[in-house]
Amino acid sequence: MRTETASAADQAVAPPPADWEEARSRVYAAGLAAALPAVERPLAEADGHTLAEALTTRTDLPAFPTSSVDGWALRGDGPWRVVGRVLAGAAAAPLTEDGTTVEIATGAMVPEGASAVLRVEESTRTADGLVDGVPRTVPEWRRPGEEASAGEELLPAGTPVDPAVIGLAAACGHDTLRVRRQPAVALLVFGDELLTAGPPAAGRVRDALGPSVPAWLRRYGCQVRPADVVGPVEDTLPAHVAALRSALADADLVCTTGGTMHGPVDHLHPALAELGADYVVNTVAVRPGFPMLLARLVDTHGRVRFVAGLPGNPQSAVVALVSLVAPLLAGLAGRPMPVLPYATLAEPVPGRGDHTHLALVRLDRFAGTAHPLRHVGSAMLRGLAGADGFAVIRPDTDGAAGDRVPVVPLPLLPGERAW
Repeated sequence: MRTETASAADQAVAPPPADWEEARSRVYAAGLAAALPAVERPLAEADGHTLAEALTTRTDLPAFPTSSVDGWALRGDGPWRVVGRVLAGAAAAPLTEDGTTVEIATGAMVPEGASAVLRVEESTRTADGLVDGVPRTVPEWRRPGEEASAGEELLPAGTPVDPAVIGLAAACGHDTLRVRRQPAVALLVFGDELLTAGPPAAGRVRDALGPSVPAWLRRYGCQVRPADVVGPVEDTLPAHVAALRSALADADLVCTTGGTMHGPVDHLHPALAELGADYVVNTVAVRPGFPMLLARLVDTHGRVRFVAGLPGNPQSAVVALVSLVAPLLAGLAGRPMPVLPYATLAEPVPGRGDHTHLALVRLDRFAGTAHPLRHVGSAMLRGLAGADGFAVIRPDTDGAAGDRVPVVPLPLLPGERAW
């Protein structure tokens, strides 16, 4: 993996595009090197974050022997004389005499001295009120430490926090979790030709990325406030520089839409040069979406911020999100590099020469198959609206029906598990 970067000023003309897999690795490494600081969050606010340290249990799990059934905690041989009752949440007094029993509820603490638990549905009462029955040979309670021992590591740092993790942390006795701060992200929409309301007309198209990109970013666990979405930004170099400088004052990552080429009104590259940015990636050998970029800025205090340049065509912009922004955010959160699942192509998918082809697909999760979609031009959103992700067709290959290929999933809501 190449690790060197080049300044925006040195790359006024784009270099040969980076291989798609190399680009993903490069931006992930850049994010991991700038991983966000750890913060303490109450359990109720931790969903969608990432563990900054391993989750351990504060006690044995369970912390004391607990009955797994409703019934009778017994001591010695029966029939047994009833001497009390134990409900969940109460401390149980010891059973000190053979031939005695206490009624016990599921989840209640098993008394010290008990030798067995008899299920209520398998018990009878004698004429004189004693409990009778034959306990099963397998103990009907959970032993202390059966699930985990005190201090045991249950989940490593870098684990995404979802409702299951929150529940486990609560069971372990935690009130808060130490997690990575979620990245603050801003979006700058470039393009004087864009409309922000109403239907397209008179040579002007409706901005589809200003409303949609923040929603994708939130699904990646980012903080995006309405005030952090700015645009359309005027198509001048001073306006681009001013908008970037303002957004970078508070954001860890600034995403931009449009202006990633070198046309007469494409000012992103000159603006990055004026701000002293270095490129981590400048164009990627992928179709659609190749004129994507990721640049890095380091201020005088050593604070690292990033600019992700997304192409202006809507589907190309989403390709840039899943290709560059997703691995970058994984690194910033201290998560492992995203591992791509595989699916079997249900139909052929053509390659794109020496570029990687990211082809929109709908997934049949039961059959494990990926079905290519129609309406997949780089300016189209109809296919994307019905898609689950992108099938990866490697350079200089075609995808044949029956081929097993990687799939880049579209981002999920925080807490959702991937297919």
